[in-house]
Amino acid sequence: MSTPIVTQAHNTSDIPCEFLAFRLGGEEYGVDIQKVQELRGYEPVSTIAGAPDYLKGVVNLRGVIIPIFDMRIRLKLGTASYDDTTVVIILHASNRMVGIVVDGVSDVTTLTPEQIKPAPNFNTDISADYVTGLGLQDERMLILINLDTLLLDKELDIVADSS
Repeated sequence: MSTPIVTQAHNTSDIPCEFLAFRLGGEEYGVDIQKVQELRGYEPVSTIAGAPDYLKGVVNLRGVIIPIFDMRIRLKLGTASYDDTTVVIILHASNRMVGIVVDGVSDVTTLTPEQIKPAPNFNTDISADYVTGLGLQDERMLILINLDTLLLDKELDIVADSS
């Protein structure tokens, strides 16, 4: 089982945390930098029949089959479009290598425990268990996500069963 992103409720030390900031639509999100393997431009993928629409397919990355998830579709943020700024972030989630398609990458941001606020309680039917907190830095706000919860094992099993 992997360690969740440290939030103010869990972090009793004064150790800052680093997050890779990326854009989806008009919002900025952050993922624990320790999970990030590499950044790549978007390339065509091999599709998998019967997969959810946000699982774009798989790519062969140096002999490893990597599932590619489109975060705009996964988070129901509208139709995805792919251009020169579209980025695939290769990272470790649910003990596997995966790729997530995002609109663009901003930077690596360091947040102190005081800058990480607990995730708000969403009163909707949409599960937001993947939001671990909000990173506040001056006028900037990052929605901090835990990809281990967002990309569930059952979704990754589709890829394992198909390969």
